[in-house]
Amino acid sequence: MTENLDIMPKILTDVTATSIHDRLIELWLHERSPRTIEYYERIAKHFITYINKPLHLTTLSDLQGWGLTLRGLSPSSQRTYIAAVKSLLTFGHKIGVLPVNVGSSLRSPSSTDTLNERILTEQEVQRLIALEPNQRNRLILRLLYSGGLRVSELCGLKWKNLNARGDTGQLSVVGKGNKTRTVLLSQNIWRELLQLRGEAGIDDPVFRSREIDIMGDRHLVRSTVQGIVKAAGERAGIPKVSPHWLRHAHASHSLDRGAPIHLVQQTLGHASVATTSRYLHARPNDSSALYLPD
Repeated sequence: MTENLDIMPKILTDVTATSIHDRLIELWLHERSPRTIEYYERIAKHFITYINKPLHLTTLSDLQGWGLTLRGLSPSSQRTYIAAVKSLLTFGHKIGVLPVNVGSSLRSPSSTDTLNERILTEQEVQRLIALEPNQRNRLILRLLYSGGLRVSELCGLKWKNLNARGDTGQLSVVGKGNKTRTVLLSQNIWRELLQLRGEAGIDDPVFRSREIDIMGDRHLVRSTVQGIVKAAGERAGIPKVSPHWLRHAHASHSLDRGAPIHLVQQTLGHASVATTSRYLHARPNDSSALYLPD
């Protein structure tokens, strides 16, 4: 990181603050996923535009004032914005660009865990899938649920990521932090995938888009999958459902059926078992309230 340490103050005399900020953001987001880069870069630039001065002159008052501009966002989005800027400032301080980590004093909004509101029942998931008339879209719904995949993971699948395992198969999924994990598939889903493949090559996307982007990519995009899930939810009478709800359902239902928590953690690619344990608290199977007289 020696090149990082001479960003300031030496070059402050001959480059603009904007170019310094851009370089710092680039270093901060190095090797992150394209979606994370796009999202966090937008947050960082929103903050930098607000303070309208070099980052090393940022004060706690600046941070608190910027935090007030986020009031129109959901509590979850506010926490994400603040966490991103705190991460940027921490990184800048760590590599010697910022003399003080002023972000360490900024508090994030308190959170209310509403995970239980986003967990579908097994019957709702079955209805969601059964009412989907399109075979490919039905397979997408089944993979999101059975594989516990993130929408970005599903969109990024290539045929080379699938391997046979006797009568069934497995997926190699590239998740957050470019970490690869293996997800086993049921026989039925594996057979449906093989039927879908046709003459596709190993480097072709599993789920193809009808349109080619400027880079020549034909992978299905997130918005298309979100639209498929939303439409399926409307048919099933489940408003506001999203692809991630099927991932939540995978975690909750597998734990309900006795799957070991570490296995669920491994399948979903959670960095910590504490993340997976949230599903136990969201839908507990027992409570001291049940032991009291009614």
